Amino acid sequence: MSDTSDTPCLRCGTCCMADMIGNADAEDLARWKREGRDDILRVHSDALWVGDHFLSAATGMTIRDCPFLDFREGFFFCTIYETRPRVCRDFEPGSSAICPKHAQTRSR
Repeated sequence: MSDTSDTPCLRCGTCCMADMIGNADAEDLARWKREGRDDILRVHSDALWVGDHFLSAATGMTIRDCPFLDFREGFFFCTIYETRPRVCRDFEPGSSAICPKHAQTRSR
């Protein structure tokens, strides 16, 4: 595996559109509870894994991307960046085939 630690993020939002919200761990849930982040906990508890995607328990609609992803001035950004789940904090641009930078980092 190539070192991706110095790969700049394109802020394209692709990784945030890959069911990340369902991958919050127990530490994330405990932190959000301590922080009083009922907004995040409510969204997380609403997401139901149905085998190959998430559904909203409230609406029955497919959850296609992170509900905390926003878009301004040509870039995507995280509205909960300071307290985002570990799966998001640990993600390195270029480290996954879903990232547009993946092919570039593999050739290093």
